[in-house]
Amino acid sequence: MPDIAQDYDYVIIGAGPAGCLLANRLSADPSVRVLLLEAGGRDNYPWIHIPVGYLYCIGNPRTDWCFSTEAEPGLNGRALKYPRGKVLGGCSSINGMIYMRGQARDYDGWAAEGNPGWAWKDVLPLFVRTENHFAGASDLHGGDGEWRVELQRLSWSILDAFRQAAAQTGIASIDDFNGGDNEGCSYFQVNQRSGVRWNASKAFLRGIRQRANLTVLTGAEAERLLFDEGRVAGVLVRWQGQERSFRASHETLLCAGSIGSPALLQRSGIGPRPLLERLGIGIRHELPGVGANLQDHLQLRLIYRISGATTLNQLAGSLWGKCGMGLRYLLSRSGPLAMAPSQLGAFARSDPGQASANLQYHVQPLSLDKFGDPLHDFPAFTASVCNLRPESRGRVEIRSADPQTAPLIQPNYLSDPRDLAVAADAIRLTRRIVAAPALAGYRPEEYLPGPAYQTEEDLRQAAGLIGTTIFHPSGTCRMGIGPDAVVDARLRVHGMAGLRIADASIMPRIVSGNTCSPVLMIAEKAAELIREDRQRATAATEIPAQVREPAGVA
Repeated sequence: MPDIAQDYDYVIIGAGPAGCLLANRLSADPSVRVLLLEAGGRDNYPWIHIPVGYLYCIGNPRTDWCFSTEAEPGLNGRALKYPRGKVLGGCSSINGMIYMRGQARDYDGWAAEGNPGWAWKDVLPLFVRTENHFAGASDLHGGDGEWRVELQRLSWSILDAFRQAAAQTGIASIDDFNGGDNEGCSYFQVNQRSGVRWNASKAFLRGIRQRANLTVLTGAEAERLLFDEGRVAGVLVRWQGQERSFRASHETLLCAGSIGSPALLQRSGIGPRPLLERLGIGIRHELPGVGANLQDHLQLRLIYRISGATTLNQLAGSLWGKCGMGLRYLLSRSGPLAMAPSQLGAFARSDPGQASANLQYHVQPLSLDKFGDPLHDFPAFTASVCNLRPESRGRVEIRSADPQTAPLIQPNYLSDPRDLAVAADAIRLTRRIVAAPALAGYRPEEYLPGPAYQTEEDLRQAAGLIGTTIFHPSGTCRMGIGPDAVVDARLRVHGMAGLRIADASIMPRIVSGNTCSPVLMIAEKAAELIREDRQRATAATEIPAQVREPAGVA
């Protein structure tokens, strides 16, 4: 077994977007020893880097934890596959590559709920600092950061027509979703560099692996936290077939995501008393909110058959089409192999009474019955629409103290009647867009859910038939105050010294958009807070020169 040190200043659990950024920022101080632990392997699987390769990474145990939800009553008893990245870069190695910040009101809401320092004016500089935007530096974008943002390298006539139809329906065409108010329709900007996926490992680890004070271990699965005199002192890990203890003299930083972070806390005896007692786990610290408050964006996938336009269904359905796509990518890093899962986006209001856009569209020039199935053999597009601010809440709970046992994941989609009402309105809005003049020439016919669903009750039933996750679990270690909060505004676990959490699990309310880049912002904020607290602790131990006794005094 390699000779790996046991003691560090900071131990980071999880090398997803947050863990990679934190490792970068903290190890920039050469006096600080940092250990980054990742349960998965290296990100050297070719399909990670070819954008369309997400099709071969999701559901693949080489890159995905391959979780599943419980049977969901709101989805007519269906259980869903629940992908989470298990590889360097985490979900940024398998996700849709969409660069999205959310809305200013999201973060202002966090601050108003008792989390000072998290308002839009506070977090916007953090987004800018991290970003390397194709258009360079501006008031809204950064040009010197590591997180590359580019325009997509292909276009589809059917998506151009959908954008025009959205404008005819009152959803204006805009250029940028990331100024604080994302209402409108545009093509998504993506985390790619010259047609290749740009994941967090490339962005934040590739250039610093030579740092002598940074150790990165893959295949290191965290089993439980270690404690010393009432504080978290490190983590017990299974690595290369053996258990190893790694200790953190300053802090242990939990970046395992909205599924992994609460599961590790619960296995370590930090969580709701009834669960820990039922499983026979000793209670280190009772925190009822660990694993509660699970939120996710449920997408309703409306599919329309068309004529008169080429979609990916036809291109991928023939050998010549596949060869042409491969050759185009090989020669120019463009074409369908360079595309994100969704190219066109729109943010809209489900009804005029909404304070801001509460729906997000992901529009795709393809269709399939469900993820993992073959593409349909007819030309079609999919207009997926999700409720950005769901009221339904779920939970994550371990089933046993065994780390190899997958946790229970119960999102409780559509369990709140307000979400059912938004879902019905979302289907109606989608139908109005598709009926607009700009799409008439393609003669769209609704394939799913189908024109038979018309009444309010019909549409609510249809939402349960066509709803599926868009892979944005959040909130299971909520930041804030109150009995169900898990971390404070400085991301420190309430009542538990030596432990901080920085990932999507800390979101009090899910952001109004895709979650990867907001997680990087959370990690950037965490790095600031950690440095500030370390400086305060150092200053408190130093004796000011003016109060020292004169030399020679006994």
